[in-house]
Amino acid sequence: MSEALDEVERIADPEARVQAMSKVMADQVKRNVRWKDERSQMVFKLKGEGVSLRKIAARVGTSLGTVQDILRGHSGSWKDRPKKATTEPGE
Repeated sequence: MSEALDEVERIADPEARVQAMSKVMADQVKRNVRWKDERSQMVFKLKGEGVSLRKIAARVGTSLGTVQDILRGHSGSWKDRPKKATTEPGE
């Protein structure tokens, strides 16, 4: 796969190179949605089989934090996540 991307970078004509890059980037945006979904399905499958979170992370090739986020239903930036409700003292 890296070789194909390297070939795009080696396109001599700058305009043609950027056009090829744009096509690859647009395709990858669509592909990322499918790939994230498939990864999530595998995380939930392994969790259902009783596999530990650390082992799930190793098996799917991601971090423990990412596995935890998938299981919690979190995605995207931390700044977009809901803040925990705070209570006033005495409540």
